[in-house]
Amino acid sequence: FRPSNIRSVISKSKSMTSTSVRAFSSQQQPEGGMNMGMFAGAATLAAGAAYYMKKEEATTASCVVTNESYPPNGLSANVKTLPGWIQAGCGNDEYICPEKGSTYSCKEPLQDLPDLSEHNNLCVDALKADLGVYDRLRDRKTKLGVNVAHCIKTGIDNKGHPMIKTCGLVAGDEESWTLFADIMEPVLSARHNGYAADAKHPTDMDITKLSKREIDPTGKYVLTTRCRTGRSLRGFRLPPCNDFEERRQIEKLIVEGLCNLEGELAGEYFPLHGSRSYSKKVGGMPEAYAKELQSNGNLFQEPDSTLLLSSGCGRHWPDARGIFHNKAKNFFVWINEEDHSRIISMEKGANIHAIFQRFCDATEGIKKVLTANGSDFMHNDHLGYILTCPSNCGTGLRAGAMCVIPKLSERAGFKELCSQLKLQARGGSGVDSAASGGKFDISNADRLGTSEVDLVNTFIHGVANFLRWEAMLEAGEDIEGEVANAKPATCCYEE
Repeated sequence: FRPSNIRSVISKSKSMTSTSVRAFSSQQQPEGGMNMGMFAGAATLAAGAAYYMKKEEATTASCVVTNESYPPNGLSANVKTLPGWIQAGCGNDEYICPEKGSTYSCKEPLQDLPDLSEHNNLCVDALKADLGVYDRLRDRKTKLGVNVAHCIKTGIDNKGHPMIKTCGLVAGDEESWTLFADIMEPVLSARHNGYAADAKHPTDMDITKLSKREIDPTGKYVLTTRCRTGRSLRGFRLPPCNDFEERRQIEKLIVEGLCNLEGELAGEYFPLHGSRSYSKKVGGMPEAYAKELQSNGNLFQEPDSTLLLSSGCGRHWPDARGIFHNKAKNFFVWINEEDHSRIISMEKGANIHAIFQRFCDATEGIKKVLTANGSDFMHNDHLGYILTCPSNCGTGLRAGAMCVIPKLSERAGFKELCSQLKLQARGGSGVDSAASGGKFDISNADRLGTSEVDLVNTFIHGVANFLRWEAMLEAGEDIEGEVANAKPATCCYEE
């Protein structure tokens, strides 16, 4: 990889948009349109992307678990029913699939980079901006064995989409953020509005600081509300680089913490159908129950995106993956999908205070068990909570509500209004999906550089303002004055 080569690559490159989305995602979303992938679903859903192919038809078969057909030495029986290009990423080795353009290898010595002239992601932007960065980093390795190729492979294998900018980068472990800072920090900064390399991330989950403002006093506009985040266990590699036994140990520690939760958080762990890792449910949950959870949008499925497969997160599927949920099914934890854990608190209506309280209780309860066992969550002053994708570092928190706002959303400048109040608006089926009947998933836009409480307050006031304006428009009242003066995390009128 020579500077002269990269200069020729740059000269060929096309213009790129500034919109940033996640490096990868599952397509599954919890009930009410919650998007656990948060931002790479946009790339997955974008029609016509050359590097995405329609999922091939596969015959459904019952999962028969045998020693001869299971990771790490083989593929599980249910994975064998999937198309070959997915199977290639669910075994023990890295994802190499020429059919999908995935040919960059993480094996040492690292190969030179391919032609990047047609790539459109934040990782490649950083490589082009610093022509010597790859050569400086290619011989480095973290204490847990992660090299820079493990971090950039998903961005090299997947060119990106002309209209959507993915991160194209993942962290292989906690040390990746410092050892490979020359590539990690530029992507982090680009994704988080110029977040500086020496910036400190605030953490604050004090529920007493939440605004008392009601989001939907009439109960007319909000269908469901939720909070979600991710947490990673210190001392382990992250899912792109976990080995077989390491992933099982992560599952064991997190599930032990979950099974010690009490009260409304008490529940049960269900490994994915076909998983042999959990001794209490060898073979995983029944296939029928898995389909029920998936049909409700509460359970992730096999990795069916080359973004996810190239990252390495699909290896050994479905071993040591699963979902924990409480009896009321308003608290879920995903284990070993894109992150070590994904924590979700949700319910019908707009009671964000109860949802956030459940969310805080759960994270604290899990943390107590982990620390008692000598473990803890990955966290530092700069990055906050450390997760697999740069987009989720910081709080990783997304507070969102599924709202019906047909009149406001039809008003000119709705997208700009969301940005003005630091909100995101997604269609009812997640990132980049079309809205139907004015139904939008409204959430906080930021993750890093702002505390959990401040992000939830941004959500509370922003959505409450939206619903006030929807009601005013229904009544034929003028909203332009309030809209023009509206600010993030602030009530649009004098209370």
